[in-house]
Amino acid sequence: MGIVTKGQPALVGVDISSTAVKLLQLSKAGNRYRVEHYAVEPLPPNAVVEKNIVEVEAVGEAIKRAVARSGTRARFAAAAVAGSAVITKLISMPSDLDGVDLESEVELEAVNYVPYPIEEVNLDFEVLGPTPGNPDMVQVLLAASRSENVEVRASALEIGGLTPKVMDVEAFAIENAFALIADNLSSPRDGIIALIDSGATMTTLNVLRNGRSLYSREQVFGGKQLTDEVMRRYGLSYEEAGLAKRQGGLPESYDAEVLEPFKEAMVQQVSRLLQFFYAGSEFNRVDQIVIAGGCAAIQGIAQMVEEQLGVPTIIANPLAHMTLGPRVQAHALAQDAPALMIACGLALRSFD
Repeated sequence: MGIVTKGQPALVGVDISSTAVKLLQLSKAGNRYRVEHYAVEPLPPNAVVEKNIVEVEAVGEAIKRAVARSGTRARFAAAAVAGSAVITKLISMPSDLDGVDLESEVELEAVNYVPYPIEEVNLDFEVLGPTPGNPDMVQVLLAASRSENVEVRASALEIGGLTPKVMDVEAFAIENAFALIADNLSSPRDGIIALIDSGATMTTLNVLRNGRSLYSREQVFGGKQLTDEVMRRYGLSYEEAGLAKRQGGLPESYDAEVLEPFKEAMVQQVSRLLQFFYAGSEFNRVDQIVIAGGCAAIQGIAQMVEEQLGVPTIIANPLAHMTLGPRVQAHALAQDAPALMIACGLALRSFD
């Protein structure tokens, strides 16, 4: 007698960043999640450049390796397009529309907001609820991305042996995962939270309030700059430098001469991103900073941000309260967890 599982087949979240493919599959019992499978598989240099897939074969092969290493049997995937590739707009629609009528109205409306021919665009929308102060209208969140951005991700997944089931937006995936860390925050429930996701080449600021994104901005900065400096200074290959960064074994000068200046630069980047947010909004402070992404693993970065910017700062761990399946190594997962925000948000789409 087999176990009958209800609901849709399991989805594996696949986050394609500029230096790695991150794969995560969760299960759920009651209200507890469990990490069943995960893998982080490095990508060859320049296979993905600033979130754009350049070499779809290389990315597909990396996905295939990640699937094999993770041990997942899931064949359906959720992936995401980057914020810079997506236009999101809040629009109001008459509340008496539904189904097909709403869809065609949204498509008509979208033409006004999307700067590409509408036949080259993948559209999606979600009804958020009544428009404040106008009961006859509903607020609809429109998301549009050029079809090529969606198609190239779908192709990479297929080469990797997965069927794309959900194509999300990175900022929404982060919102999804953010719900899991909201309880660890020291700020008030309706506080303004700055989530800094600092990866290899891109650092993104998402400002959230009550779990919804208020603002998002990305800039080119990340851990690759540290890797490059380690390569240059110690004559190492890209792979060796990446390993040394994680596992140690570098000369004593490394901390003071290489790591500290990089941490200072990262604090400046965080400060700059926040200044952009303050300049473009009615806010002039945030209640808490949460650091995610590969750079969150840098020893002491949260303390330095907190000291220099005067805002309580923690490292994101969306998996902190989850149990682990037999295939998952706790130590490796703990190290990778801050970089798994997007993968986690995507994996959660299994339980929609």
